[in-house]
Amino acid sequence: MLNDFFLLMKQELVLLLIIVLLLIIKVGKDWSNETMLNLINGLLLLNVISGFVMPVEGNLFGDMFKTNALISLEKSILNIGVLIISMQSYSWLKTHKHLSEFFILMLSTLLGMFYMISSGNLLMFYIGLELSSIPLAAMANFDLEKRKSSEAAFKFIISSAFSSGMLLFGISLIYGSTGSISFAEITNHISNEPLHIFAFVMLLAGFAFKISAVPFHLWTADVYEGAPVAVTSYLSVISKGAVLFVFVSVLYTVFKPIAEIWYNMLFILAVITILIGNLFAIRQNNFKRFLAFSSIAQVGFILVGITGSSQMGSASVVYFVLIYIFSNLGAFGVISLVSALTGKENISDYKSFYKTNPLLSWVLTIALFSLAGVPPTAGFFGKFFLLISGASQGNYILISIAALNMVISFYYYLRIVKAIFMDPNEQPIEKLSIPLISKLALFICLAGIVVLGLWSSVYECIYNLSSGF
Repeated sequence: MLNDFFLLMKQELVLLLIIVLLLIIKVGKDWSNETMLNLINGLLLLNVISGFVMPVEGNLFGDMFKTNALISLEKSILNIGVLIISMQSYSWLKTHKHLSEFFILMLSTLLGMFYMISSGNLLMFYIGLELSSIPLAAMANFDLEKRKSSEAAFKFIISSAFSSGMLLFGISLIYGSTGSISFAEITNHISNEPLHIFAFVMLLAGFAFKISAVPFHLWTADVYEGAPVAVTSYLSVISKGAVLFVFVSVLYTVFKPIAEIWYNMLFILAVITILIGNLFAIRQNNFKRFLAFSSIAQVGFILVGITGSSQMGSASVVYFVLIYIFSNLGAFGVISLVSALTGKENISDYKSFYKTNPLLSWVLTIALFSLAGVPPTAGFFGKFFLLISGASQGNYILISIAALNMVISFYYYLRIVKAIFMDPNEQPIEKLSIPLISKLALFICLAGIVVLGLWSSVYECIYNLSSGF
């Protein structure tokens, strides 16, 4: 029994050990930031490796906690993203006086996401959700000397509290009407009764806040702009990816009996999310606000894939989140370096960027091409499988709208590429000295963008692991 506990909760226990170790180091002898960063990156690498060792399937605590090969893979995807963010943020973190606290907060939120992904009932899900949300507000305020950072933290915690309240209200209605908080038992009692539909609407609204789906997206751009770039990266890919993994699982299992009802809701959410995300992305000059609205549009495409309500729907979402991590972090990696070394975060600052920083220019361009869905980058194949999944329901109006919006997105992504390579600038950003570890992180993102698109076995593996749906 004890062996089962250690194996089933392996990834959570490894994270917990790293957090405890960082706390011990913090209260003990002071280490230099460079030494700490090297140690932490080594521990995060071991954390990634441990996630792929001996994946097992089983339940703990009366089915409150569950894991299987797909859940282990989802957690490993998030681990990879956290490692890349840590490597990319080297220039910013090596001068920060609260380095240990930053990683303690970040790994605490990741631990909450792991419990949320493995939740087998509503109580475990909500506890994991709160553990993953509250430290994020402190992370958003980590640039203590900047007013925008404090403003971002305030807006995030207020929005998060509001969305959590709606989720909790929906959970209470589900429990009151079904008499259970277990996902397996709730499924047997869910029907198209008005009370159940209203409870689902509350849950859907709470999820929509977390993934920044329109019209629950209003906090996103301000928080992304005010938070440090490393935190913005984390919010954009790790936090959003974890919630999407849970969202798919809950829709496809717990609320499967009312699939026809939530399909219509997702149809509307997907259309307005893609449209609003694209239209507002066109108008942005700040790079972080631009990527905020870009990520909102990407969520719209993910919702199209989720409407497939099938094994392909689950596989396409996991596959796209994996691609999105490499693509978005490729872009954020460049922005993080430029922001840390020059303080510049506007798109107009990147005019003639190629003349002084050709390597960073190509990394940013390829990442933007992947986000736009330009072949043969991985982003094209990710969106392709999402659209194919959505098309399985036969709603070609939805697919047509999504495909047309891909064309719109080409405009605002290529606008940045044009600025980098073609627009004149008398004082372009100076040549930047890139730390080796940050350069390695950028190459990992490039490799992911290329390999995931051309190596079909990755999608096939994820598809086979999604057989439970």
